[in-house]
Amino acid sequence: MRDKVVASAGEAVADVPDGASLAVGGFGLSGVPDVLIRALHERGVGGLSVVSNNCGALESGLAVLLAAGRIARVTGSYIGANKEFARQYLAGELEVELIPQGTLAERLRAGGAGIPAFYTPAGVGTQVAEGGLPWRYDGNGGVALASPPKEVRTFDGVEYVLERGIRTDYALVRAARGDRHGNLVFNKSSRNFNPLAAMAGRVTIAEVEELVEPGAVDPDAVHLPGVFVQRVVALTPGQAADKKIERRTVSG
Repeated sequence: MRDKVVASAGEAVADVPDGASLAVGGFGLSGVPDVLIRALHERGVGGLSVVSNNCGALESGLAVLLAAGRIARVTGSYIGANKEFARQYLAGELEVELIPQGTLAERLRAGGAGIPAFYTPAGVGTQVAEGGLPWRYDGNGGVALASPPKEVRTFDGVEYVLERGIRTDYALVRAARGDRHGNLVFNKSSRNFNPLAAMAGRVTIAEVEELVEPGAVDPDAVHLPGVFVQRVVALTPGQAADKKIERRTVSG
């Protein structure tokens, strides 16, 4: 088995070109590969097509690339409180494909599993299936580019819409633990999109909070096998501990 550890995040993303497509893990601010994203920002890479549940928040995660004008297209499910995302979208500066969250998860998983397309009932009877969702605005309130209609078929009396699997040039993910062969373990809610994004990337780069030697992770505890991972970056203790909270609440 090959040792997949690289010396730095900068080295790990050194070959990501302008215009690349990226599947990026994380859910809100949980499990976001911040160190790899910032390394991309430092390189000045632009024109990126990003597939991720959301596009960062609080000047963190993908919001760093978004604010710098490095992202050309987003495929995701949630805009949330990211005002810059909404501004760029409505101004016609950003192309956005919004799709149901479960559909996004399955499109990533299907792409990674070599499944080109699948049928789902999610979106039937809406613009998700019928087309017309605004992918890009013209900056004056009009729609410059709308989503096309999708194939709909009936199985056992129920209508389903055809969705395509997603494959990207690269994937960026964050794991709680990982070994030198790329076997990864994710912590709690960071497990939802990270393994799926990793599967979808042709070249998958993982930043890990704790790097261990091969054999230190029980095979039954592995959430993502190393076959899906090409590069591993070990975070410093400070980087691993830097975890932001989007909405801090307290109980009285």
